[in-house]
Amino acid sequence: MPTGRTNNKILRNIVHTFDEVPVKLLFSEFVGTALLILCGLSIVIINFGYKTPVAHWIPSIVIRQILTGFIFGSIGATIAFSPVGQLSGAHINPSVSFAFFLEKKIHFKLFVGYTLAQLSGAVIGSLPLLFFGDMGQHIDYAATQVGSSGVIAAIAGEAAATFCLIMVIFLLIGSHTLRRFTPLAIPPLFAILIPLEANLSGTSTNLARSLGPALIANYWSNFYVYIVGPFLGVILAVGVRKLKIFKSFEVEVAKIYRFSKDPYHVLGRSSFD
Repeated sequence: MPTGRTNNKILRNIVHTFDEVPVKLLFSEFVGTALLILCGLSIVIINFGYKTPVAHWIPSIVIRQILTGFIFGSIGATIAFSPVGQLSGAHINPSVSFAFFLEKKIHFKLFVGYTLAQLSGAVIGSLPLLFFGDMGQHIDYAATQVGSSGVIAAIAGEAAATFCLIMVIFLLIGSHTLRRFTPLAIPPLFAILIPLEANLSGTSTNLARSLGPALIANYWSNFYVYIVGPFLGVILAVGVRKLKIFKSFEVEVAKIYRFSKDPYHVLGRSSFD
C-alpha cells in the first residue's frame, strides 16, 4: 500500500508535469466550452424538446436542424471572437486541440490540459440544462445518440463530420487572406452538417459536447462512438492536409482567431496578425 509520503510525491509529480501549462488558457477553454454546451444545447432542447412550441411554429425537422446548426455554430463563433476565445484560441473541442497537437502546434501537456478543461467545462455547462425539466429529459438533455443505421455508420458519420470541420479550419487559417474569417465559416458549416449527419449519430464532432448531456442524463449507450469517430476524423484531416495539393495551407498557430495574441508563446508561431 502506498504511504502518505508516496502519495504526496505522486501529487507533486502531477503538478510538476503541468506547471508549464498557463492556467489562464485552461480557464478560458473551460469557460468557453461551458458556454458552448449551455447555450448550444439549450437551443437543441428548445427546438426539439418535449412539447416545444417551436415544433408547431416550424413543423419541418430539416429546417429546425438547419437553424439549430447555424445557431450552434454562431455560438461557437461568438466565443472565438470574445476575449475568452482570443486568449486560448477557442478550441472548445478536444477534436480541434487534437488536430493542433498532431500538427505540432501545441505540446502534449497543453493538449491534455485543454482536453481536461473542455470536458470539465462541458459537465458544468450541462448542469443548468436540468432546469428544462420534461422538455429536456424526454430527449436526454440533447445527448447524442446512435441512429437506426447502427454503430459503424455512426462512427463513419462522426469521422466524416469532424473531417469536414478540421479541414475547413485548417484551410482557412492556412490562408493569410482568409484566416480572419475562420469563425464565420462555422455557422454555415454546421447548418449543412447537422441535417446531413444527425440521423446517423447526432452530429457531435466534439467529445465534450457528447459528455456533458450523457452525464446528466445517464445515457451512455455506444458512447465510444463519440471518442472513436471524431478522433478518427481528425487523423484523416491531418493526413489529407499534408498532401501536396494542400502544402501551401500551412497551419502556423493553434488558434481560430486573433492569431498574433499568444502571450505565453505556447500556441505555435504567432508573429503575424
